[in-house]
Amino acid sequence: MQDQPDPRDYLPDVRDGLTRRERVVLVCLHETQKELGGRNVPTAMLYGRVIEQVDMSVDELQSILQRLSGLGL
Repeated sequence: MQDQPDPRDYLPDVRDGLTRRERVVLVCLHETQKELGGRNVPTAMLYGRVIEQVDMSVDELQSILQRLSGLGL
């Protein structure tokens, strides 16, 4: 793992406004949901998949999930 996060991880993409970290969460969520036959994905399972791609704390994952679900407004 890197000592300092890449600043590009936090910049929103001009196409849809998602950061790289948000995109990783969404892709992992989608793939895991397909594997589970469309069922809900436990947060712990999702976190395990996400940290394989990018270094992130549990609090940051929960913050991203709240923001993407509309509950963080």
